[in-house]
Amino acid sequence: MTSGILKPYDTIKRFADVLTAGISLVLLSPILLVVAILVRAKLGSPVIFSQPRPGKHGRVFMLYKFRTMANVDAASGLISDAQRLTTFGRRLRSTSLDELPTLVNVLRGDMSIVGPRPLLVQYLGRYSEEQARRHEVRPGITGLAQVNGRNALSWDQKFELDVAYVDARSPLLDISILGKTVTSVLTRDGISQAGHVTAREFMGRLDDGAKE
Repeated sequence: MTSGILKPYDTIKRFADVLTAGISLVLLSPILLVVAILVRAKLGSPVIFSQPRPGKHGRVFMLYKFRTMANVDAASGLISDAQRLTTFGRRLRSTSLDELPTLVNVLRGDMSIVGPRPLLVQYLGRYSEEQARRHEVRPGITGLAQVNGRNALSWDQKFELDVAYVDARSPLLDISILGKTVTSVLTRDGISQAGHVTAREFMGRLDDGAKE
């Protein structure tokens, strides 16, 4: 992974991330408790979904979210993601309430409030050199791609926006992204790709020239 260029803003941003995540976790603790109880009642255990994701410079960390899918149960026909994603899970995703535990990742230093979304570990070997530059900064809960189409974008479009954020990151850009995130969540734009419950798998070079 590339080393990236450290900007003075990165130090300030880390302080802002810790402050924002800490205050948000305290203020949102009643909502976190209610959602946790609902997930337990609707989907059972575990309440928290955890998955390895690559962070800054490709360092792998454990991402935390509220669970939105039922457990795999071949006897009940619950095998694919589409089959396992319940109506309750869709509502959690559409309101982004499933993302609240990710604030813990921000406090731990795994993530930032704003940055390229952390994708799957198996994608690390599929990026072009330019696309891999998305790992020069901490991944974020929301980012430039998420407020410009989210999962409705093609992979090429997402990565272009991710790298554009890496190059242009600043306090004003982050404030703009946060403002647009509120609008995006309220309008529920780009929650999923057509034909997919989230986004289709990124296949690297096999995606060259692919149309979506």
